Amino acid sequence: MSTMKKHYTLSNGVEIPSIGFGTWQVQEGRETFDVVTYALEAGYRHIDTAQGYGNEEGVGKAVKQSGLKRGDLFITSKLVNRVRGYEETRRAIEESLEKLGTDYMDLFLVHWPVPAGFAATWQTSNADSWRAMEEAHEEGKIRALGISNFRKKHIDELLKTAKVVPVVNQIRLCPGDVLQETVDYSRKQGMLLQAYSPLGTGKLFDVPEILDIAKRNKRTPAQVALRWSLQMGFNPLPKSITPERIRENLQVYDFELTQGDMDQINALDGVMGKSTDPDHITW
Repeated sequence: MSTMKKHYTLSNGVEIPSIGFGTWQVQEGRETFDVVTYALEAGYRHIDTAQGYGNEEGVGKAVKQSGLKRGDLFITSKLVNRVRGYEETRRAIEESLEKLGTDYMDLFLVHWPVPAGFAATWQTSNADSWRAMEEAHEEGKIRALGISNFRKKHIDELLKTAKVVPVVNQIRLCPGDVLQETVDYSRKQGMLLQAYSPLGTGKLFDVPEILDIAKRNKRTPAQVALRWSLQMGFNPLPKSITPERIRENLQVYDFELTQGDMDQINALDGVMGKSTDPDHITW
């Protein structure tokens, strides 16, 4: 029987469920409402959305309809790439709160370090946005601040002016795609690594090594990948729109991968593709 904890404690003392429900590419409207409702009914208490996903309103409606106490939920959103600057970020935070139908967000992230529209000014633009986020944090509108897709040089620039150190770095992390330098440096700064696309956007379901490990453990390939993520100390954010898979993806606390299983998974390289260079994007 596994002793894996179902929560992590962030460096600022805030507790976060060790598995979250991701909503990237979930369509706003009925689809978002339905899948988030399924997730909450299955037992998820950590919902990850973003301004750029365009589905905050659907997340908020599902949360309200669930009847769950706000204090029992952990809600994350992220600053959209088209917004940088102090005043602009203040407004964007208020818009997220309104769409989500809540007085506060548990975690708010800078979604991308070098948006295409701010490539020449990303250092100062991020600093100005971070200052607005720090003020919202002081006001109780955000319980924890974090970053997403940041690598060492981006973290170093932010820390030159930040008064509040990020407690999370959300990056792509899945078997075969681990940016070890970023993981190590983020942890050195006290950040929890959140794993988006922890299932390799579905590509791992065709990886022979994953299929073999799943068969040996009598688990699904997705459960193997998520269990690997937890044993690596990551905070995976799986996404699905299928109720059965939504439930299955949360059923990973009652088994453990052996060291041999972990070594076999850690030996994978590039089978799910590689992370996008944050300095070269078009959005």
